[in-house]
Amino acid sequence: MTTNRKSMFIGPDGKNLAFTFALVSSLFLLWGFCNGMIDVMDKHFQEVLGLSKSQSAWVQFAHYLGYFLMSMPAGWLASKLGYKGGIISGLLIVALGGFWFIPATHIAAFWAFLLGVCVIASGLTFLETVANPYTTVLGDPRYAATRINLAQSCNGVGWMLGPVVGGMFFYSKNAAGVSTGSETLYIPYVAVAILVLVIAVTFYFASVPDVKAEDDYQLDAKDQGTPAAEAAERQFSRPLVYFLLWFNAAVLLFACGMILWVGLSTVGVSEGVMHRIMWGGGIAGLVIAAIALAPVAKKISHHSVWSHPHFSSAVLAQFFYVAAQAGIFSFFINYMTTETPPIPASWDAGWLHGLLETTKSGHLMVSSQGAATLQSFGAASFLVGRFTGAGLLRKFSAHKILGLYAVLNVAACTIVFLKLGWLSVFCVFAAYFLMSIMFPTIFALGIFGLGARSKKASAFIVMAIMGGAILPKLMGHVADLYDMSTGFIVPAVCFALVAVYGLGWSKLSKAESLQGLEVGSGH
Repeated sequence: MTTNRKSMFIGPDGKNLAFTFALVSSLFLLWGFCNGMIDVMDKHFQEVLGLSKSQSAWVQFAHYLGYFLMSMPAGWLASKLGYKGGIISGLLIVALGGFWFIPATHIAAFWAFLLGVCVIASGLTFLETVANPYTTVLGDPRYAATRINLAQSCNGVGWMLGPVVGGMFFYSKNAAGVSTGSETLYIPYVAVAILVLVIAVTFYFASVPDVKAEDDYQLDAKDQGTPAAEAAERQFSRPLVYFLLWFNAAVLLFACGMILWVGLSTVGVSEGVMHRIMWGGGIAGLVIAAIALAPVAKKISHHSVWSHPHFSSAVLAQFFYVAAQAGIFSFFINYMTTETPPIPASWDAGWLHGLLETTKSGHLMVSSQGAATLQSFGAASFLVGRFTGAGLLRKFSAHKILGLYAVLNVAACTIVFLKLGWLSVFCVFAAYFLMSIMFPTIFALGIFGLGARSKKASAFIVMAIMGGAILPKLMGHVADLYDMSTGFIVPAVCFALVAVYGLGWSKLSKAESLQGLEVGSGH
């Protein structure tokens, strides 16, 4: 393996790939902006349509459903068309979804907006499936986690701008103080669609080399019976492989159950009947999966990405991370408008005045538009975390940094849950900072050493983004039953599972670290 390339952006052939990296990084800004607008949309529909927190979470469900449905087609198409073709396909789908918001505004129905959200997410799926693994091969493999975190920093910029722009149009009011958000909601999405078409044309004429990833685990080797192949076969534990396959199947069943729930509720099936179907079908599905996967685990070869625990565990870790992220992002406005401590009257001055409003009882509180503005500060904290995290990942093992940040985020969410006044409010922003490096680092750790199969593996990790559609429903349900602070127990549990993956990655991968690229025995 070549490890003497000093620059992060020098490819295997000695070419400088910095411009290609910069071009691909623009895609991260794009989907960060789109995701940022999604996060301030929930409260808009709660106010305009009278939805509960749990019901408004269907916005997140529609968004992440697009990832779930399109991740495998995106992985297949990326393998056929290469990085460039996959990126252009994704951009065209995003443009289609953006323009759909024009008729959706005239239809003025919840389902029409959800459809637009889902179509845009489908296009973003292509971009994430291609761009995330692509950044890891655009230079020295030692700095794969650093590069993907730098690219994701652009995502942070987009996520910082999205809530501000979304707040301007979703919570706009006329001179009489009447909300006009439903009439102007389409404007930022049409602007995104036009910009996306410009980016697609740029990519069409740009040079986007199809760089191959390192094959550290001999997945592409055909030399069955050789010492290298036999060592590769011995490097994984079949019981562990079986358990992780079953756990992934359980998560997939849960996701499919949520989709079925949507369909049944749409046609008017009662909740009692749906609960019986979900429980009966879920238990039966888990038992069938346990039986069906037993022979699969026995016969599975090291050529399969699923035989490598560091990958299959990454799918699970990404599911729970995105679940936690989506929950915190989507209910940030709800938290700031309902859970902040009493605000002194002396604060109602200067730039803070624009964030506050007076209730009918005469008390000061954070307004919905003010909370949307504050969310941009959360995104700024997220962005700072990305940049500082990229620096840390150049010096320390990626899995250790991931584990540390996840443990600290469990603590932050627990403090929010305990309602410790302004300390809890501060910890919400701290959670943004600590989440910053998780998605790209899990991604880089998950596809480490998988060679040409990285594109296929990345499709499964992108599919795990479906966690963002499911867990916010649970977080919203807990908030409806108790309060928004109590709802933070859900992301706390999710971060605990991410911590287990980060701290256990070296044992799962048989590698000392991603930063050092020293694979364990057998290689």
